[in-house]
Amino acid sequence: MSEVPEGISRGHVEDVRKAIEHRATWFYLLMEEGKKKGLDWEDIARPAVFRCGCIHGEGKRSRCENPADLRDFQKAFATEASREVFEMRFVKATEDELEIHFHHCPLVAAWEKLGCSREDLALLCDIAMDGDRGIASKFDAFSFQLGHTIAQGFPTCILKFSKEL
Repeated sequence: MSEVPEGISRGHVEDVRKAIEHRATWFYLLMEEGKKKGLDWEDIARPAVFRCGCIHGEGKRSRCENPADLRDFQKAFATEASREVFEMRFVKATEDELEIHFHHCPLVAAWEKLGCSREDLALLCDIAMDGDRGIASKFDAFSFQLGHTIAQGFPTCILKFSKEL
């Protein structure tokens, strides 16, 4: 992991990771209980996670001076703390494109501790990414693309936001 920025302690980063792992644990257990009752993860979780992303997207949009500029969006999308928690690296940040590589995922870490299969990891991750899809939907001209993920067994998750032409 990189150096922790001034003002953000290593302990704070670990506390936030633990909180996210806790959230991922109850999310998985909730999905498992629903599955036992015949509910499909896709049917119940995707719309809820997308709605949550929309709520967060509204907040992020309100913090952007220029919501049409992905460099401005980058500042609202990724706080210093979240950059450290997820070990984010910005590969590209222009007005029209933003590419972020995540080198750690506390959600996947929690699901792996619970013994989730690779298939379930990938599905849970993709459902969780509906939050980012919801965030992007609140910006008029942004599209969101998810590349490969840690949940699929890759060392990084690749997220791309770009202006729709």
